Amino acid sequence: MNQSPIDITNSLHAGLPPLQPNFQSASEDIVDNGHTIEVEMQGGSTFQIDGKTFELKQFHFHSPSENHINGQSFPMEAHFVTKDKEGDLAVIAVMFQEGAKNPALEQVWQAMPTKEGAKNPLVIQGIANALLPADKHYYRFNGSLTTPPCSEGVRWFVLKTPVTASKEQIEKFHHIMQHDNNRPVQPLNAREVIE
Repeated sequence: MNQSPIDITNSLHAGLPPLQPNFQSASEDIVDNGHTIEVEMQGGSTFQIDGKTFELKQFHFHSPSENHINGQSFPMEAHFVTKDKEGDLAVIAVMFQEGAKNPALEQVWQAMPTKEGAKNPLVIQGIANALLPADKHYYRFNGSLTTPPCSEGVRWFVLKTPVTASKEQIEKFHHIMQHDNNRPVQPLNAREVIE
């Protein structure tokens, strides 16, 4: 009943303050796991929501985007996966639109493995923060993981402001994946999206 991703078409204006993630720690490795390119993080990057502290574990990419905004798909989407000490998950999603080359993304792409199962070291201080837009207002809803087991109970925060990536950067990711790696949008059912 609460599956992700969704098409965000109606939302309740709740005056939510912008997120304030403190993603200053360094990355550790970059992995091609066959589903996506995933950057594994060192400890210490956190954000607070609902009186809980969530720590950034990894971020990864989907092309085309999984979530849609007002019916619009984006060429790529990044998911910053965080977990609190109880094991609850929260995902911050960032949309990429085609435009100027993204310098932070380029640092990640330079180390991107080209074979499934391969892992390369990638130690860049503050790289997750560098990939986020300056404006951190968001849409919020309850959802799930978008890959098996698609477990529900995940807090989703889709940032409203996209960042850019060049056509070449988007194509490089697609070429290495060799397929679209997005899950189709799922029914909203009785859920409300707030902003």
